[in-house]
Amino acid sequence: MISITPENESKRYVFETPADLACFVAPKGSVALDGVSLTVNEVDGRHFGVNIIPHTQSVTTFGTYRPGDEVNMEIDMLARYVARLLQKD
Repeated sequence: MISITPENESKRYVFETPADLACFVAPKGSVALDGVSLTVNEVDGRHFGVNIIPHTQSVTTFGTYRPGDEVNMEIDMLARYVARLLQKD
């Protein structure tokens, strides 16, 4: 995790993805972080942001995160299928 910034009633969390997964993260796409499925707001190179509402912060581990923390990241299944279809044999 890179940063946490208050944004209205929610908080904007910015993460850095491993280089080999960056191509699978797209704005308005999905990503699962520590088992929580989220919509990606923006992507800037290897960085991407998500907004976390207060309820999600209180019922998941997101309320305990601090910049520098590592999280488990799973990419969207559809992105995996598209990448596989586009692979050259």
